[in-house]
Amino acid sequence: MPLQGILFDLDGVLCSTDEYHYRAWKELADSISVPFDRTVNERLRGISRMDSLEIILEKSAKTYTPEEKRALADRKNARYRELLQNLSPKDADPDVVSTLLTLRKRGLRLCVASSSKNARFILDRLALTSYFDGVCDGTQITRAKPDPEVFLTAAAMLSLPPESCLVVEDAVAGAQAAHAGGFLAACVGDASKKRAGDYNLAGLPDLLPICDRLQRGGTT
Repeated sequence: MPLQGILFDLDGVLCSTDEYHYRAWKELADSISVPFDRTVNERLRGISRMDSLEIILEKSAKTYTPEEKRALADRKNARYRELLQNLSPKDADPDVVSTLLTLRKRGLRLCVASSSKNARFILDRLALTSYFDGVCDGTQITRAKPDPEVFLTAAAMLSLPPESCLVVEDAVAGAQAAHAGGFLAACVGDASKKRAGDYNLAGLPDLLPICDRLQRGGTT
């Protein structure tokens, strides 16, 4: 089936707020005397806030109630949103903007598929929202990657079946989720280095010739 839609993960694909996430988690971990470094932070890529918190609390000497965990997660998110206030349209990668514009001109439908509950806020800050026909974020799903729920929900937003959509991801768990849902996956960043995708790209502009072939019904 020819390609009709593209589902984009957000962080690490369309933008990079990794450092903001790291700083917010680091501040929280320090405040509760839990060791946290960039190695632990790598384990949080592509998963939900609560799942991330569970990983951080693995090294905690204290046991937290569900209510206390929610409060900690809310503290982290509040700090993260404070840091995101620094984002503006000038932080949007020109390669991302030009790629999105070209894909839209080719008639492809585009949707963000992210586990982040801040996805819309980030897109608005970067002035990228208008490029997308839909946004599926963490407020609309209950299961984290590698479960395919986020991509299946995003495809449904576009009224397209998985076999006519391509997922773009930077996390191995995201590529696994795409495959579990019956999607092809194009990977950038860490997932590309680990050859987790059907297509492994050096950067987002490399998506253009792949999409051109897939729109014409090609498979490679």
